[in-house]
Amino acid sequence: MRGEIRPVWNDMWREVWARLARHAQAPDDLFVELFRELSAGLREPPSVEGLAEALTSPASARRRFRSTKATALAGEQAIVKFLQQAYGVAEDLGGDALANRYFGLVEAFLAKFSLRYDLRRPFTLHPTLSGVFAGMMKDLKAVAHSDADLQPIFHEFEEALRDLTADRSERVIKTCIQKQVNLLEALGQKTPGITENTLGAICNQMTSITVWPHASVKDAMKGLYKFSCDYPGIRHAGTPASKLRPIEMKQRTACWVYPVSLPPTRCRCDLSGMTLTSPRQRNLWLDMPWGQNRAMADNTLHTRAADG
Repeated sequence: MRGEIRPVWNDMWREVWARLARHAQAPDDLFVELFRELSAGLREPPSVEGLAEALTSPASARRRFRSTKATALAGEQAIVKFLQQAYGVAEDLGGDALANRYFGLVEAFLAKFSLRYDLRRPFTLHPTLSGVFAGMMKDLKAVAHSDADLQPIFHEFEEALRDLTADRSERVIKTCIQKQVNLLEALGQKTPGITENTLGAICNQMTSITVWPHASVKDAMKGLYKFSCDYPGIRHAGTPASKLRPIEMKQRTACWVYPVSLPPTRCRCDLSGMTLTSPRQRNLWLDMPWGQNRAMADNTLHTRAADG
């Protein structure tokens, strides 16, 4: 997805790694140590023999490092982790001079490809606000495209968002909010144990402490749902007397940002009770960055893969 490192990983060889290796303080075994760190982030670890060869031969390590494709890496988070660890490698092998050169190369790379990360000293990568939102949309899309019922509902939501770029009238904003609530309801209905079909009732059924960090969070979600039902023309005729003024884009933004990061969206990423039948679906789930659901996803996928 645009803004992530993974799609432009192959360009890092020319822009970062080859230039770093030409630095005066770069030792011959630079790629030995870099490949040692990179191997931990591969979807499939190298063979014992292959790893041993790379760790004892600088030429082999350089060749293996350069030939590692983005598809072989275990997702965006694995790449970010490796890049941060590589700073320690540069510092250990070449001191401040090599470490600062690495920092500068990565900083320039992020700017050149308009990647949605901030780089902070000593060397930590932080998603920008736009990157966080883009990540949420990527995860929602991955979820929707792995389920035949969710896919058309997500497509309608996505189309409504696109319409806002050309027309920010109240009519289009209302449609966008309506499609979002429809998507949240569809996601909630897919959560194991949920039998209701409206967002307010779904929120009430989600009673686990792992779902809501505080009762007021659930009340806020239900309040947004009530707004979508009561404001004239969003989901129903509503109550005309309740309308205080026309909806503006800033309300649309708030209505999107808040619930998209909360249950039932997050609950849909709990894989218990779900069957993922294709390698593509498994890879989509494993790429999702949500930490607590990531562990659950890994356990579930490994179990089901073992069961065939």
